[in-house]
Amino acid sequence: MEELQGLLPGQWMDALWLGLQILLILVAAFVLQRFIARCLSRLGERYPLPPELLVPVRGGLRWLIMGSALLFVLERMGVSATVLWTALSGFVAVAAVAFFAMWSVLSNLLCAVLIFTVGPFRIGDVVELVDTLDKPGVKGRVIAINLLFTTLMELPEAGGALVQVPNSQFFQKSVRRWRGAEVPGVAKDVSVQED
Repeated sequence: MEELQGLLPGQWMDALWLGLQILLILVAAFVLQRFIARCLSRLGERYPLPPELLVPVRGGLRWLIMGSALLFVLERMGVSATVLWTALSGFVAVAAVAFFAMWSVLSNLLCAVLIFTVGPFRIGDVVELVDTLDKPGVKGRVIAINLLFTTLMELPEAGGALVQVPNSQFFQKSVRRWRGAEVPGVAKDVSVQED
């Protein structure tokens, strides 16, 4: 080691030593992660554990080990763990508040994607949201579906008003559906628009 110090300047030796420590931390984390994954696989073979249980456990442990290794590497490079923890907890708090504030909008967007892909109803169908079996809910012909709302035109006997229903409501309540012209007593010439 002293011979190597004589050949390299002090700054280079410090950088080389730091690089070796970082490499050892990463190799140890990789070996530990592989060892735990192998142990979990053997555990799954020995006992009848479903893969649906082992996959998230294996993934969670992998993220925990590699995240810890990253923290050790950053500590070796001179970054304070307190500063990292403060930054991480601040980011998580802001993300949680933002998600809580946006959950309704995100829910409606996801439900719109499901309405477009699964197709529980189409433009021109008559749908009814059923609150309870003895209490009918909103009923009307679907005239538009967008990312947040589905627009229904109430039946003439209910007043014929336009009603915007949040898309998430179609997945939280029971829905009755009649295809196009199947509904008795409903005008067939209602204009249909697409968004």
